Amino acid sequence: MVRLVFVPIFLWLILTGQDNWAVVVLTLSGVTDYLDGKIARRYNLVTRFGQLLDPVSDRLYILSTLLGLAWRDIIPWWLVATLVAREVFGTALLMVVRHYGYRALPVHFIGKAATFDLLFAFPLILLGQGESQLALIALPVGWAFAWWGTALYWVAAVLYAVQTRDVVHVAKAARR
Repeated sequence: MVRLVFVPIFLWLILTGQDNWAVVVLTLSGVTDYLDGKIARRYNLVTRFGQLLDPVSDRLYILSTLLGLAWRDIIPWWLVATLVAREVFGTALLMVVRHYGYRALPVHFIGKAATFDLLFAFPLILLGQGESQLALIALPVGWAFAWWGTALYWVAAVLYAVQTRDVVHVAKAARR
């Protein structure tokens, strides 16, 4: 829940060029996300609300990062369009699944890996804006994670589409 509070703060930091603080907020968000999940699983504190809120929070961070970086011309708008199109596609699949009485599809490891790559890529790309040694290393590594994460994001979408097709097939067969 705390992660959601920091989304607008994070976006404001990016838009106002306070890159170091934006990276700090994004890093803390990632660490708290990891710890929250680990603690919830270890102590059997997993809740439906948490399972719903976690991907929403991830998506809001990715979207705010994309918009902030594109607004500042750090990343191209076509990358934003590619990732937003994948989100729209995923949302459409979710609507189909719910139409047939299912809550959601199980999260696939490839989808988690894609989200991790993207959440790792954008702070590096942000740190890569400069002339320091750190910037010279961070920028190409950040772009490598961005490309890999984008590809995995779409691979996961295809897997979810196949799962959706299977759900529809089973649901229609059960109605006969």
